[in-house]
Amino acid sequence: MYRACELWKQARRFRGSIEVDLHKRIPTGSGLGGASTDAAATLLGLERLTGDRLEPAVRFELAARLGSDVPLFLWGGRVLGCGRGEEVYPLPDLPSRACLLVYPGFSVSTAEAYREASLRLTQHRHQLRMNGLGVWPQFSRMDWGPAENDFEEVVFAKWPELARWKARLIRAGAETASLTGSGSAVYALFHSVSSMHSAARLIPPGWRVFWTRTLRRAAYQRLLFREWRRSLGRHLPG
Repeated sequence: MYRACELWKQARRFRGSIEVDLHKRIPTGSGLGGASTDAAATLLGLERLTGDRLEPAVRFELAARLGSDVPLFLWGGRVLGCGRGEEVYPLPDLPSRACLLVYPGFSVSTAEAYREASLRLTQHRHQLRMNGLGVWPQFSRMDWGPAENDFEEVVFAKWPELARWKARLIRAGAETASLTGSGSAVYALFHSVSSMHSAARLIPPGWRVFWTRTLRRAAYQRLLFREWRRSLGRHLPG
């Protein structure tokens, strides 16, 4: 967030001071993009609070400098990420699903996971790149398909309990399940809320469970605007 403020100030030649109050809800080191969402929200919040809107190309360029997946959170919805993830292209939305997030209580270092994954992948000369970090193949009916995440081989080898819980969630009725990014959380998608809550009862004590849902891009943008209005009301006088 500090870097986002600095980059925005440089881009807009802003000479004033900026004070940021962060209420952290997404666990650190969980693979859920918490730091990236903080950075994206900071860029958008500065624009809206000041009324000084960036050109879209400039906004995405700043976001890409902050982190590979920060541009994703400017779009929302389902996207195709190219390059190192900073090139984002919107894809058609998939049907909304109930989503169960399971956080085991420990973090996974993203840098360490990438380093280990790179070592494993480069052992095979025919496979020198990652294929996916939680993606679904294209289906003609746009159904949820099996998720794939190259980090699972690395992370599951070190924390096999995550692999066991992914398998249990699928047996409990999840349409698909996977490690979130480089971990440590696991997500599972369900056709119904009742199935999600039934699966959640299987999670052992000490693990944090979040009940949520997937969002289409339009719904994401509406919620983003609503939360901005709510935050703005807390900080303006009168």
